[in-house]
Amino acid sequence: MSPRVLFEKQLSQLHADVEEMGSAVEKTYDTLFEALGNKDEETVMDVLKNDRIINDMQRGIEAACLSLLTKQQPVAKDLRLVTASLKVVTDIERIGDHCSDIAELLLRMKLKDLNVYSEHMKAMIEETKKLEHEAVDAFVNRDMKAAKKVIDGDDIVDDLFNKVVADLVEYLKQGTINADECIDVLMIAKYLEKIGDHAVNIGEWEIFQETGTIADVRLL
Repeated sequence: MSPRVLFEKQLSQLHADVEEMGSAVEKTYDTLFEALGNKDEETVMDVLKNDRIINDMQRGIEAACLSLLTKQQPVAKDLRLVTASLKVVTDIERIGDHCSDIAELLLRMKLKDLNVYSEHMKAMIEETKKLEHEAVDAFVNRDMKAAKKVIDGDDIVDDLFNKVVADLVEYLKQGTINADECIDVLMIAKYLEKIGDHAVNIGEWEIFQETGTIADVRLL
């Protein structure tokens, strides 16, 4: 096997590993909110324990990226792919961290229904999940059009966040719902918004992967 063929095989494996990590985080997200719906405290606690698995996957991919950079001589387009992968796994790992953060808050709230605090929570959870899934798909499939759609879609999550905040402020004014719980729901909504931001980052790194440009700035 020639060095170039071997290198391309390693690049292909790198993308497969990124896809696997993205799928693992997406599964964590799904499991978390399914457990909330089922009032399954044990499964929510498992989400906290499984965060280490995501961290291990990140370290493995980072090691593979560094190996490719130091042991091979990548041309510009290959360098973009490796560099983008190195950055993307950081965003995926942060999504996993935010799932753990949300799990802690849900446990503190005794898995109370979030829709009680805002009718927009369900839509925000669904839109954030959609954004994360489409971002990883866009990166793995090297689909710039889909990546740009993800970037534009963040406005939907941001708008839902603002609606949740407005609902919580109104409840606090009325004094009809526990203030501490309102703050916990606000934090959950904020973590969902941050997950949306990381999905946007992944979309931007897909564009960089293809063009060497991020946020309209030429880097490579």
